[in-house]
Amino acid sequence: MIRAVIFDLDNTLVDFMAMKRQAIDAAVTAMIDAGLQLSPQIVRAHIDRIYREMGIEYQQVFDQLLMETLGYVDYRILSAGIIAYRRAREAALKPYPHVTATLMELVKQRIKLGVVSDAPAREAWLRLCYIGYHHIFDVVVTYDDTGQRKPSPRPFLLALERLQVHPHETIMVGDWVERDIVGAKSVGMLTAFARYGDTFGTQEVNADYVLDDIKELLDIIQQHNAVQQPNSARP
Repeated sequence: MIRAVIFDLDNTLVDFMAMKRQAIDAAVTAMIDAGLQLSPQIVRAHIDRIYREMGIEYQQVFDQLLMETLGYVDYRILSAGIIAYRRAREAALKPYPHVTATLMELVKQRIKLGVVSDAPAREAWLRLCYIGYHHIFDVVVTYDDTGQRKPSPRPFLLALERLQVHPHETIMVGDWVERDIVGAKSVGMLTAFARYGDTFGTQEVNADYVLDDIKELLDIIQQHNAVQQPNSARP
């Protein structure tokens, strides 16, 4: 039986990339309005390159942008960018359709819920708290908990240990095949590919299930458990 579901966070529960794009666009406009003498296209290109080199969660991106383009950090421009980014991020950060209803139904069914994210702990919890999900999950494992990113088995094994479930009793839901699906399969978990959040145009999935809408997860669990229930009653 499926007794637990572990979710990726970004592009599985929330549309992270749409939020990031809106927040960056707002920051670029604000910094130019505050005196940065560069075109929006040049500023975005700098930011995109910094994120590619340093990672999408890099917290000093605007500082580095100003050092590279001005030779120093202009705090008026920096502050304008940070404030605009945060305001836009909060306005844009929201769950995908049917995520909340699906999570509530899983809670009613007493399915244990977890998150395994490559995001730093602070950023993952900020996102969860902002959308009101911080009380829903039994376990949240972030990069800071293991020091390793998916598909390393360590984050998955830690989540399973904290949830007190076996791998075969757990299904992993994620949008990134090479990290979420490969990592979960390596420890023996069932897998569901969140195609609704896929930003790569993934063709080869190799997951046990594919979700075009997260609510499909409910039928998958119901059907899986209905098949398994007779066997679980045997001595």
